[in-house]
Amino acid sequence: MNVASTARGPRGTTPTSRSGDGTGRPPVARRELTGPHTPEDLGQVDVVLVSHEHHIDNLDISGREYARRAPRVLTTVAGAPKLGPGAIGLRPFEHTEVGGIRVTAVPALHGTPEIGVVNGPVIGFVLEASGWPTFYVSGDNASVDVVALVAERFPATEIAILNLGAAYIAVRGDGFLTLTEELAARAAALLGVRAVVPVHQDGWGHYTEGADDVVRAFAEAGLTDVLVDLRPGDSATV
Repeated sequence: MNVASTARGPRGTTPTSRSGDGTGRPPVARRELTGPHTPEDLGQVDVVLVSHEHHIDNLDISGREYARRAPRVLTTVAGAPKLGPGAIGLRPFEHTEVGGIRVTAVPALHGTPEIGVVNGPVIGFVLEASGWPTFYVSGDNASVDVVALVAERFPATEIAILNLGAAYIAVRGDGFLTLTEELAARAAALLGVRAVVPVHQDGWGHYTEGADDVVRAFAEAGLTDVLVDLRPGDSATV
């Protein structure tokens, strides 16, 4: 089964995008530096996991169209009505079964506690299937306390896909919206996973840290053997 997890959608956003967040606040400019793979590159997938759909850097215009074509989309309760008839909304710790895979929504905090409330609902996912490693997909989470909760609830997790980049938008407040490289290393240690795959760390101007920062932080934490250092266009078997 092919699963796509959106830290960003396929190419299609304008170089500078403005998007409201469903809270009534003014739009926020986000500057896209490079585009990800096109829908043609990705091909058809069976399931799309969307941590939240109300920020354009997380799900851009063509990414939304791509998700709506998938047989199944799993996302927040607030976002599901906007992503087509195949979308299912999940609250934290609710689960559904897709093709023999149990997908559980888990909490995510998109910033500090104060910022996260304003940023709207966000979730991560844990994927479990017989004979396969358990995956944690963080979504746009900035809290190590949230990671600790996931680690406690799912101690068998082997692989973590973490949204990093230390995203920062000044009008959102004085705090990062996603994990920093230092917090990512702490998260890896808390989870006790054998592999961490960083995503959400290149291509937008409000990401303040990149892949080289993550490599350095994991080396300083003695976790180099855990890090799967994927750059755009790379692939790996974990």
